[in-house]
Amino acid sequence: MKLLDHLEEYLIALLMATATIITFVAVLHRYLSGFDIPVVQDALIKLNTSWAQELTIYLFVWMAKFGAAYGVRSGIHVGVDVLVNRLNEKNRKIFVLISLGAGALFTGIVGTLGANFVYGMAQTDQTSADMEIPMWWVYLAIPLGSYLMSFRFLQVAWNFIKTGELPKHDHAHVEGLDEEVKV
Repeated sequence: MKLLDHLEEYLIALLMATATIITFVAVLHRYLSGFDIPVVQDALIKLNTSWAQELTIYLFVWMAKFGAAYGVRSGIHVGVDVLVNRLNEKNRKIFVLISLGAGALFTGIVGTLGANFVYGMAQTDQTSADMEIPMWWVYLAIPLGSYLMSFRFLQVAWNFIKTGELPKHDHAHVEGLDEEVKV
C-alpha cells in the first residue's frame, strides 16, 4: 500500500511541476520573442509553443483527478460533517460509513461511465487541437482517477471500521519538521 501511496504523491508532484515548467517556458518564450534582437527573435519565432497551454490544461486535469483521491486518503478532501459530529457515537459511525460508501459508489459509477466513454473515444480518430494526441489519452484521467478515489473511500471506510478514526489533516503541521523551532 505504501508503494501506491508514494506513486500517487510522486505522480501529483510530477504533473504539477511539469505544468509549471511548461507554463514558465511558454511565457518566457512569448516575452523574449517580442524583443527586436535579429538572431534571437528569429530563432524564437521559429519555435512553436502553441501546444503549451493545451498540455498544461491536460496536466492539471490529471493532477486534479489524482489529487482528489489523495485528498480522500489524507483527510483534506472537502466534507461537511457539522451535523454528523453532533450525533451520538453509534449514529455518527453509521452516517460516516454511509457517506464513505456513497462516495465509493459515486466515484465507482463515474469511473465506469468514464471507462465506457474512453473506450468509445478510443474507437474514433479524434485528436486534440494543438498537440494532435488521441483524445482518449486525455479522458483516461476520468476512469483512472475515479477508480483510485473509489478505492480510497473504501480504504478509509475499512480503516474507520477497524479503528474508529478518520484521516485528519493538521493544517499547522509541516511535513519533514519533526520538532518545533523555538524562537
